[in-house]
Amino acid sequence: MATNWYVKVEILALVLGVVSLVGTIAITALPTWKVSAFIGANLIVMEELQEGLWMTCYRHANFRMQCKAYDSLLILPGELQAGRGLMCLSIALVIFAIIVMTCGLKETSCCRDSIKKKNIVLAIGGSLYLVSCLTTLIPVCWVSHSIISDFYNPTMGDGQRRELGSAIYIGWATSLLLLITGVILLIRCSKRTTQEEEYYYEDDLPEGRDVQEKRSISLARITSSVQEYV
Repeated sequence: MATNWYVKVEILALVLGVVSLVGTIAITALPTWKVSAFIGANLIVMEELQEGLWMTCYRHANFRMQCKAYDSLLILPGELQAGRGLMCLSIALVIFAIIVMTCGLKETSCCRDSIKKKNIVLAIGGSLYLVSCLTTLIPVCWVSHSIISDFYNPTMGDGQRRELGSAIYIGWATSLLLLITGVILLIRCSKRTTQEEEYYYEDDLPEGRDVQEKRSISLARITSSVQEYV
């Protein structure tokens, strides 16, 4: 029963990892990091501006929104430039973490000969999730701080102020999922006890168990024969 529960925990971690990957890709691609703030004189202006890592989107009144990629990297503020690199790194880390953790799961054939190796692989996967959590959280919080600082800057006009877009909130949620996944995997490593290792080999190596039993029986017969001879 305990082993089945551990397997379910590993599957949960795998599902959370895949969801985190989808979230990481989404916030990297979405242009809704910064959105227009409809305050003051900007309330009556029927214009909406969205800024992302790769493009800006503009809509006037009820017309269709038009998006355009940035003409140059140099026109981007520092937080968006850093966000590009860190978010691409996050995607790579999450993909690698999913591959590594899959090799460390109990039901996979990788490293079946040693549960200690599986523990090491699973711990590496959990650590990668924690690192990807940081590389996702840093740009999201950096851009959020920039938006809030500019919003309360008295020298900024109403048309220049921005609000937190949906990508920021998705980024926070994704960072939380990455953190939870990493913690689950690291706790899972610490819970693999010697008893589970014995159960592990009983389930996955029945032939080896039969050989050991046969050797024990043969040894008992030899001992009995020696005693009778004496």
